[in-house]
Amino acid sequence: MQNYLQSVKLFFKRFLVVLFVYQICRFLFYFFNRNAFERISFKGFLGGIHFDLSAIAYINLIFAVLHLLPGNFKYRPNYQKGLKIAFFTVNLIFILTNFVDFEYYKFTGRRSTFGMITATGMENEIGGLLFSFLVEFWYLPLLAIVLALLFWKAIPNLKMVTETSSSKLQSLKQSGLFLLFLATVFVIGRGGFQKKPLKIVDAVNYGSINQSAIVLNTPFCILKTIGKKETLESPKFYSEKELNTIFNPITVTKTSGKPTKKNVVILILESFGRENLQCGQTPFLDSLIEKSMFFENGFANGKLSIDAVPSTLSSVPSLMNNSLITSSYAINEVYGLPKIMKDNGYQTSFFHGAFNGSQNFDQYCKVAGFDAYYGKDQYEGPESFDGRWGIFDEEFLQYFSRKLSQFKQPFFTTLFTISSHNPYIIPEKYKGKFPKGNTKIQESIAYSDFALKLFFETASKQDWYKNTLFVIVADHTSSEPKQAKFKTNVGKFRIPILFFDPSNPNLVGKNSKNLQQIDVMPSILEYLNIDAKMVTFGKSYQSDKDFVVYYLDNIYHYISGDFYLAFDGKKSLGLYNFKNDELLKNNLLKTNPAKAAEMERFIKAYVQSFNERIIKNKLTLKK
Repeated sequence: MQNYLQSVKLFFKRFLVVLFVYQICRFLFYFFNRNAFERISFKGFLGGIHFDLSAIAYINLIFAVLHLLPGNFKYRPNYQKGLKIAFFTVNLIFILTNFVDFEYYKFTGRRSTFGMITATGMENEIGGLLFSFLVEFWYLPLLAIVLALLFWKAIPNLKMVTETSSSKLQSLKQSGLFLLFLATVFVIGRGGFQKKPLKIVDAVNYGSINQSAIVLNTPFCILKTIGKKETLESPKFYSEKELNTIFNPITVTKTSGKPTKKNVVILILESFGRENLQCGQTPFLDSLIEKSMFFENGFANGKLSIDAVPSTLSSVPSLMNNSLITSSYAINEVYGLPKIMKDNGYQTSFFHGAFNGSQNFDQYCKVAGFDAYYGKDQYEGPESFDGRWGIFDEEFLQYFSRKLSQFKQPFFTTLFTISSHNPYIIPEKYKGKFPKGNTKIQESIAYSDFALKLFFETASKQDWYKNTLFVIVADHTSSEPKQAKFKTNVGKFRIPILFFDPSNPNLVGKNSKNLQQIDVMPSILEYLNIDAKMVTFGKSYQSDKDFVVYYLDNIYHYISGDFYLAFDGKKSLGLYNFKNDELLKNNLLKTNPAKAAEMERFIKAYVQSFNERIIKNKLTLKK
């Protein structure tokens, strides 16, 4: 019996060693991402232990069996040696997933899930990118090796004692203890005796709404999403009749004039967060703003590049844990700009300088209804592969301009830039030409701005130029902003959005309306005098509505006028006047309950409408 108890102690000692390593990983995560968090509470670190225990328990359930199962076979040296190696290997693999988020969190703003870890939609790039990441973040592999060695050293071994032969009574006791301890580990894994097992969203209970990543650990997020497809449920807050009185995504554009038949060029700029403009890195874009309708309160509807395409082109926000393009709803029918413009006589195309298949953009283009997709495989021009992602922006934008001159007018086209994506490679001939800026990305931002300048110089000489509306929007913000106001759950989504029409001097000025990516589609249609009936979760910039909705870390974020509300799907977590309180320090939830109730009513209807239409494949209207 004494040896059995030693085996029990051994398992729980090893369990505690792993728990201690998780705390080291949490502190390292905070160290590498400290610029992303303004205020960190002790409660957040303490609450993280709850999620650590859950992850460790689930991962080690099999080892609980192997350590605690009654029988003398456990005490054989070879069995113990193999058990220790297996325990070390399995736990180390999960521990090292935290290392991914030491740097990757800067780009995504959330802990990685199974889909993110497996790089869905990036199969072609992953080989080259992995090497460049290992070179750039060389300290992470070294740190991982040191931690692995310390972890191995810290794992205790079984201390045997001499005892008399076992009896039937002892075997019964061992069996009872086995079941008791196994049940204990299982309860720890589910997070306690509460009605439902611990979930990712429960992290908001341990700190402010922008500290969930500190509370969580990457293994827990992977375990909760592994093998799972995105499955939405209708929250059923309202009846259909009441729902449509609060928010109805069916939009009809009724225009007074004839369609202008202008060409439309949408340029989606990789990682051009608002903080990168008007700071010396983007002289061309800064000058273009003065000739455009510039939306000072522009917002992204997601934190990943893969979120920006359906948001911008189909007016479908990213309100799920998986991006729409890679979710189980990826082949839902959509009636967005490509189909609407085609119905109005436009030739449609999508350009992306990365590998064909990158981020599943080519697949989505088929669903969205584009006539043609142009990626790295279709590029024709000087050799300009960046060695990682695809074709440098300068050459690909020139190729883009040449192709547009071959298209029949009117045309509708979209180009997604790539050079300002990590690892931020710029051509050798331009090394030292552009300012470094104060963050890693800003030199490549300056290069992409220069490439844009050359594109517009070339385009301005073409006969289609003056008959074209240019829409410039970023896909998401960039990592590691220096200013505190860009680290909040509002600032993390602020991007430039501008409309430029070289033939319309009236489309100029600074607009203070809250505008988001999903507003691009209805805004273009109204500007071009195109009549359409569609499902859109946004609104035209010419409408009286003034809302923005996005989703991050299982929280719905809703902006209306000057106010920002955080809603977890059941209750409101915070209300702020984000224009007067940029750092979101003054929670108005208790002092302004009327505003909170008004905004909560809208966001509930918005979420219900979104979920039900995605579930039922009702993003289009029956003709």
